[in-house]
Parts: sequence; C-alpha cells; structure tokens
Amino acid sequence: MRNTMFSGLVVLGGLGGAVLGSSAAAATCGGIYTVKSGDSLSAIADSFYKDAGKWSAVHTNNLGVIGDSPNAIRVGMKLALSCIDGLPTGLPGGVEVGTVSAAAPLVEASGTYATRSKINLLTAGDYAPFTSPDLPNGGLLTDVVNSAMAKADPGEGYAIHWVEDWGSHLDPLLSNALLDLGFPWFKPDCESSPEEYRCANFHFSDPMFEMLILLFTDKADPVPFVSDADMAGRTLCRPRGYFTHDLDRADRRWITDGKITLKQPQTIKDCFEMLMDGEVDAVAINEFVGRTAMKDLGLKDRIEIVQGRPVSIEGLHVLVHKSHPQADAMLATINAGLRGIKENGTYQSIIDTHMTRIWAEF
Repeated sequence: MRNTMFSGLVVLGGLGGAVLGSSAAAATCGGIYTVKSGDSLSAIADSFYKDAGKWSAVHTNNLGVIGDSPNAIRVGMKLALSCIDGLPTGLPGGVEVGTVSAAAPLVEASGTYATRSKINLLTAGDYAPFTSPDLPNGGLLTDVVNSAMAKADPGEGYAIHWVEDWGSHLDPLLSNALLDLGFPWFKPDCESSPEEYRCANFHFSDPMFEMLILLFTDKADPVPFVSDADMAGRTLCRPRGYFTHDLDRADRRWITDGKITLKQPQTIKDCFEMLMDGEVDAVAINEFVGRTAMKDLGLKDRIEIVQGRPVSIEGLHVLVHKSHPQADAMLATINAGLRGIKENGTYQSIIDTHMTRIWAEF
C-alpha cells in the first residue's frame, strides 16, 4: 500500500443510491424459498443455483433466520435467496431481471484535505471484494456506504476519501478527527474485552455486511467441525495481522487455554501452502479471501470448505472515534441510511449485483 495521506480520489455524495429499471411483465430473479423435508443448504444451493458450493451464499443471506449453524434449517423456514448470475427464477418475492443499483462514481478530488463542511468518510483499497477503486462502484461496501449516505441525505453533504495506508486510519486520521467515519472494520467482542483498542476508542455502526469465517481443509485429510471440541489439539493457520478475537472469545479461549496451535505466517498464500504440506490442519479465514486464494493458487480441486459450522460470523462496520464531537449524530446518520436502503430494496440489489460478479470470479 502507498504510504500517502490522501490519494486524490473521493466519491462525492448525493449522486446515486436509486434502483433503476422496471417493467410490468419482467421476469424475476431471487425470492423466498420455504424449506421442505430433506432439505439442506447444499441441496437448496444445488437446486436453485446449480452449484452446491453456494450453500454459504444461502447461509450468509439468511444469518438472522438460520443462525450460526447451517444445519439449523427446519421445515417451514422461509429463506431469502439472492439473485446471483440470473438464478434462481420463479420464486415469489424476486426482483425484476435486469435491475441494477446506481451509486456515485469515483471522481478526481479537488484538493488533498477533507472538506470540513461535509461528513468525510475514510476507506482504502486492496480489500476486495469490499473496497477498491478498481472494482465497480468502489467495491461492495463502498457501494453500500455511498448509497446509505445518499439515502440519509445529510444537509452538509458527504465525501468518501481513499487513503491507501490502512495503518493510518484509526490513528491519527480518525483519532484526531481529521476525517469523520471509517469503513469497513470488524468489531471485536467488546462485551468480553471492553479494553480492546477498538472497543475502548470507537463507536460502531450497525453491521453493513456479515460474513462467514470458515475452515478450509485438505480434501485428502478432512477436518470435522460440529462443535468446538472438534478443534482440540488442532493446528490452525491465519496470517499475521488478521484478527484473532473469534478464536479466543469468552466462551472459547482456544488460544489462551492452549486448545489449538495457531500458525501466523505473513500471507494467506503461506497458510494454504502450509495446509498442502500438512503443517496445519485447516486455514481459518473469511469465505471471500479463502475462495479467492483457492482459485489463484490452483487449489480448488484439493481443498474443501468445512460445512458443519462456521468458526464465527463477523460483521463489517462503519466506526467513529468516541472523542469526535459529532460522533452520535454521525452514527445516527449512517444507521438511518442503512435502514433506509434495506427497507426500499436498494441494499439487496447492491448485494445481488456484487455477488454475481464475486461468484463468477470464484
């Protein structure tokens, strides 16, 4: 990453967020499926997406209904299936085929400093599929934030700044209110660890997106994961610098109590190479990073994703420093915008559009 302050790219607010395109007789995509006897998430994914591996897409889209365990579905449960690459069709409650979301484009900034009359949001690239100026609409979560802010329509306006040095975001840029809000950030278990740096110093928005942290294992040496007891004595891998709070939360303490061995090499590539060499039992990483690594390293036929349960479910948030004089008002603004785009369908349209592209790349 470039160790610069302001990269010269912003997204100017108030230019988008609407859902475009409509026709009275248009075919629909996505919708609501009612679980039947004998169903599993992989069977549902195979039936409607022609790809059993998309079970995690079904799970992610229905976390509030299913909960942590993908095996917790039951007859009569209603699951919302996203429209991914034109599938599924024919379900009630689907969206019109061809529906797209519009968001503000990336444009050249007029200067290198934040405009103080606006709400200034802060992000950086190199975090696909969530944020990158090279991705459509700046990535999935830039699209969500931009649309939420446009919906909230703060009177003073807003701008999204790209500062290509993640290490400078929390401190000094946000801690000194040089910029106002930052995204996207994981929220640690602040109830169990209120002294953790982010918990002690920042307020978090409602989650913008929740993802599955999964176990990636060698197909030739699979690892079951139905309960935490299955991890006793295992060696897991996660790159240095990635969060570990999900491995050591109050009800787990895998690291503190020595229940697992955690290897932390420099890169995700290193983790997968260690897996293939038998040095670790599994790589514990978010679904998108893991699937991308499998593709890039040519390991799709040698690695499987444990379906028994996710290691954790982690939300990505907008945050603001607690010392910011308008912290509460700014959080209220972004939360109101998020609620608004979820209620009017824009949020799901954004998710569907990006997921179609993301899954095509896997």
